[in-house]
Amino acid sequence: MPAPARELVITNGTVVTMNAERAVIEHGAIAVAGGRIVEVGPAGEVEAKYPDAERIDAGGGIILPGLINAHTHAAMVLFRGLADDLDLMDWLEGHIFPAEAEHVDEDFVRVGTRLACLEMLRGGTTTMVDLYYYEDAVAEEVDRCGMRGVLGQTVIGFPAPDFATVEEAMAATRRFAARWRAHPRVVPAIAPHALYTLTGEQMTAVHALAEELGMPMLTHMAEDRSEIERVLARSGKRSIAVFDELGALDDRVLGAHVVAAQPDEIALLAARGVGVVHCPQSNMKVGAGTAPVPAMIAAGVAVGVGTDGAGSNNDLDLWEEIDTAAKLHKLASGDPKVLDARQALAMATIEGARAIDLEGEIGSLEAGKRADLVVVKVDGAHQQPQRPMPNPYSLLVYATKASDVVTVVVEGRVVVRNGEVLTLDAGAVLAAAAEKRKPLESLASPPR
Repeated sequence: MPAPARELVITNGTVVTMNAERAVIEHGAIAVAGGRIVEVGPAGEVEAKYPDAERIDAGGGIILPGLINAHTHAAMVLFRGLADDLDLMDWLEGHIFPAEAEHVDEDFVRVGTRLACLEMLRGGTTTMVDLYYYEDAVAEEVDRCGMRGVLGQTVIGFPAPDFATVEEAMAATRRFAARWRAHPRVVPAIAPHALYTLTGEQMTAVHALAEELGMPMLTHMAEDRSEIERVLARSGKRSIAVFDELGALDDRVLGAHVVAAQPDEIALLAARGVGVVHCPQSNMKVGAGTAPVPAMIAAGVAVGVGTDGAGSNNDLDLWEEIDTAAKLHKLASGDPKVLDARQALAMATIEGARAIDLEGEIGSLEAGKRADLVVVKVDGAHQQPQRPMPNPYSLLVYATKASDVVTVVVEGRVVVRNGEVLTLDAGAVLAAAAEKRKPLESLASPPR
């Protein structure tokens, strides 16, 4: 891990702050000290106040908050392409659960997490919300590579790769929380998989532990029609109502997907302060449906955006997700004004931070917040012509690619410079991933 700069100024760029006013500062700069932003303003003024600071020249590009991948399963990058073009339950129960039972161990998770962090950092994702097994190992890898993470130890109602029972997983969560709760970049969480893989009593117990430990609860919620059908058959109620009846629907809960939510359920999510994560590409790929995101936003629900795991997406590119989110809801509604570019970018920045209850720390470029930020170059052929610069939100959401990211700063540390991840040996990461993938090759779906 590189040592944090004493003072750092990122200058000569258009600053897209994502603050409450959504201020955009042309020819702007940001000053960083002690891991936090100390000033945002015109480049000349900021540079004059910090003459001895290390300089990063944004080269006329865009400086924006680090992106927040609010739902993923990082280590599942090793399952990339394993089982494609299947509906959710067939993909999950027929392919992924069996592959995990046979192949996932702590080393698998470490290798996969490193590869995921390499991909995400290179593309400007500074925070990930992860739900998987061996989450203590995930936290160690996140710490080493310099990312920020809300990391959930999975609890599931059958023997998992790391713990055989719900009780063992919950006991491990206590140890996990005790170890990481004071870390500046790791937020320990608990992740009950879903209502269709846990009993109501187990979900209630997990939520009670989250309350006791003061930690987030990350779960899959109203993920698709088949989930609703299973929960209805078991309880006579739909998923969101069951969560509420169990006392497991409140502001510490982050629900992923929420595709099958009706108007009264959206109102309930808003009233309970539940955060939601939209995973448009994963939802589309497994045919789960289109989440009612515009209605949730209108109701006041904090909605972030996530890639899901690369086993179902098949990548961790958040730029693709925000582009897809904006366009998907225009298509679904027939209204091109729905979910505009600024709202889509907000889902990956300040609204994503609000969904995970970190809006006071990250998600916008403001004095006092953690210094998580990204510099994007804007000189690519796919971004031209654009002088004078057009609406920067449009340029970022509809034209920018992960490969346009040149600098990434997390907690005031430069972790990507000139497009190179400084905290990971890319060659070693790729070689280890290729080796770890070999036993899985026979499981991959043949070309259709």
